[in-house]
Amino acid sequence: MKKLALAVAFAAAGTSAMAGSYAKNDVVMEPVVVVEETEQQSSSAAIIVPLILLALVAAAVAAD
Repeated sequence: MKKLALAVAFAAAGTSAMAGSYAKNDVVMEPVVVVEETEQQSSSAAIIVPLILLALVAAAVAAD
């Protein structure tokens, strides 16, 4: 009789331990948005490269 009572106690403890288990459908996590600030470049840096390319094209046309 003691073995039966002990078995019932272990069975009850095992089932109650599983009652609060992790469920994937219940957990909702919002995505985290990370915004990194970048340094502003000077406006002359954006103009120099196209001007150099334009000068190279003009030199190539003048050489023909």
